[in-house]
Amino acid sequence: MTPRPTSPSPVFPGADGSPVPVTALRAQAFRIPTDFLEADGTFAWDATTLVLVELDAGGQTGIGYTYSDASIVRLIHGTLGACVLDASVWDIGALWLRMQQQVRNLGRAGLASTAISAVDCALWDLKARLLGVPLAQLLGARRTHVPIYGSGGFTTYDDRQLCEQLARWVDQDGCRWVKIKVGTEPSRDPGRVAAARAAIGDAGLFVDANGALSVKSALYYAQEFATQGVEWFEEPVSSDDRSGLAALRERVPPAMEIAAGEYGYTLDDFRLLLEARAVDVLQADVSRCGGVTGFLQAAALCEAFHIPLSAHCAPALHLHVASAVPRLRHQEWFHDHVRIEAMLFDGAPQPLNGAIAPDMTRPGCGLAFRHRDAQRYLIQ
Repeated sequence: MTPRPTSPSPVFPGADGSPVPVTALRAQAFRIPTDFLEADGTFAWDATTLVLVELDAGGQTGIGYTYSDASIVRLIHGTLGACVLDASVWDIGALWLRMQQQVRNLGRAGLASTAISAVDCALWDLKARLLGVPLAQLLGARRTHVPIYGSGGFTTYDDRQLCEQLARWVDQDGCRWVKIKVGTEPSRDPGRVAAARAAIGDAGLFVDANGALSVKSALYYAQEFATQGVEWFEEPVSSDDRSGLAALRERVPPAMEIAAGEYGYTLDDFRLLLEARAVDVLQADVSRCGGVTGFLQAAALCEAFHIPLSAHCAPALHLHVASAVPRLRHQEWFHDHVRIEAMLFDGAPQPLNGAIAPDMTRPGCGLAFRHRDAQRYLIQ
């Protein structure tokens, strides 16, 4: 009798169809001072808090993170940990839904959503690492490079500092667009915009008011900014004012786009913006909107509504999912987060000719957190 051939050994944990349980969860918060005082139209800050999540399964560790408040560390260890510990890493969709249900009575938006985002990103990174593939490949890459726009130009900067930063993004990093903050002292902003235009030549110029203006004042400044070729006005009014955004979208100069969505925490937040025809470009933030799972959902809405998508901040965290979604316009290359990610993560992307690219030789999101370098910033 000819012996039956034996099946080859699984090449990765769970290759035989068995579950791969999450065996450990760790969350820590780090407060990193800014290099200079930073401010936009509604807020000022001198430090940024990064909350890191690490999940273990099958001999691998996945990482995710969010820019949030240290208070979510306890929420992640307790409320969300109960959802994912001992559950199979293959079941990310079910775990995402379980986490959403677990925070129902707390409120899904805001802090809870940022906590879920960090855990979800860690799950996706862990799954890709277990499979030995880059996350972009697992998600189905659509592009090899993600265009970036330089973002900073804080209202605390004087004109010299503003112009040096913008010119560096254009001349050294090859950015096709740059963005500055407006709205702290609106009467100063036309002069700041003019200085920015002089510094960047023909590159695209964006402004971001972070919801600081009224509809009428936003329309007035939109017309002023248009004389300097501003082509993107982000959150001229609060993103909660969908009718105001829609009115502005109809009335600003035709070459100027209205953008919002960075404060979208749930799928309904994005749906309501799109149904109100409030934006020309939708923004979504993987560190706020429910992680990779939530970002993919937002991208599907953009596809359905025929609206471009722009990834907000945290470029190292977005890179792989931004490589995979349809209708992506660009990724925000935000000064504060670029600096932190370069300081604390091996594998953080570097710009080349105005774009960043995932490292397809590294599994998962391609990042490794430098705990020793981060230790002095640890707060929880």
